[in-house]
Amino acid sequence: MESFADTLGSVLVWQALRVASRPPDEKHPWGYGRAEAVASLLVGVLLVGAALLITVQSIHEILIPHQPPEPWTLLVLLAVIAVKEFLFRIVIRGADAFESDAARADAWHHRSDAITSTAALLGVSLAIWGPKWWDLPTLVVADEAAAILASGVILLTAWHLIQPALHELLDATSPELEQHIRQIAESIDGVLCVEKVAVRKSGAGHHADMHLQLDPELSLNHAHALAGKVKARLRSEIPALTGVLIHVEPWFPPTPNTN
Repeated sequence: MESFADTLGSVLVWQALRVASRPPDEKHPWGYGRAEAVASLLVGVLLVGAALLITVQSIHEILIPHQPPEPWTLLVLLAVIAVKEFLFRIVIRGADAFESDAARADAWHHRSDAITSTAALLGVSLAIWGPKWWDLPTLVVADEAAAILASGVILLTAWHLIQPALHELLDATSPELEQHIRQIAESIDGVLCVEKVAVRKSGAGHHADMHLQLDPELSLNHAHALAGKVKARLRSEIPALTGVLIHVEPWFPPTPNTN
């Protein structure tokens, strides 16, 4: 069941990456990057649904007497573990290279599948041989117990995928990146103060809005050129910045407090 959700998640990620790669247009001037966040969110929701269904089914099987799984199930699980771990390593490498949250979500979906299959391997082994070796018929439910444990791992993975996706969709800021942008801008001659910086993520890139305070005696042409210099420096030193909007304001020394 979790592998089926994995397949759906991979299809969602694939389509999201296609949409996110589209250039900005008239209706979407900031581009389509957040399609990745939507896909990550949906993958997380799929994982939650799979975990809940597995838990319900496992409890149902515990309450109803049944035979242990067939031994050939272990071979299937070993194959799944190997394939899923291989897929995780391949996809996470690409996700890190392209800074894609959607691909990273898909990679961890594969890793969660490998983890749950490992738990299932242990549970099925106990369910098959435990009752014979230790004369404990109740060990037949070890399969279901492992499935419930695996569901907890799936839910934890889902939370790690949903949380950053929600942060992006709700325009959460990045204090570390903001500070880095502020330091670069303030190091440029002519920038007297960076009053405000706001950063929001969109797909693999970030958009920054900032207010620069400059000498009020500067001409409009000089102020515009200085803002362009700041933007060029930021785009050069932080390639992840796909958009920078700069608002220029006059700088005045603070009024001394006479009280």
